[in-house]
Amino acid sequence: MEDQQVPPPQQKQDMTECVAALEAALLPCLPARELQAIDRSPHPTHQIDVERHAREFMEAAKKLQLYFIGLQQEENPSEAETLRKEISAMEEELKTKSELIKRHEKLIQGWRTELKEQLDKHVTELERV
Repeated sequence: MEDQQVPPPQQKQDMTECVAALEAALLPCLPARELQAIDRSPHPTHQIDVERHAREFMEAAKKLQLYFIGLQQEENPSEAETLRKEISAMEEELKTKSELIKRHEKLIQGWRTELKEQLDKHVTELERV
């Protein structure tokens, strides 16, 4: 069985739109022209700036990736979680039905007692006659 489940088309579209919006928000943090100019620069301090910006950008991208994985896992519970929920629901249903059976058994016992009393009355009346 595959661990990752494919999200529904609407959810994929929503995620894609969200990623596009986040990308648009993050890209200004990585000023491309400036970084390209610095990247070509012979000064070692400029190289460190490029690496720092790239590292910050990659850290932000990693955080986004983990966030979306977390969202997907929340919406698609594992098989074990699904089974736990089903077992819990079945246990609750069993409890409810057991209580119902006990009530019905009490009712049946009451009816048996009433029917025995009526039978005894009829037998007594028949014996008199």
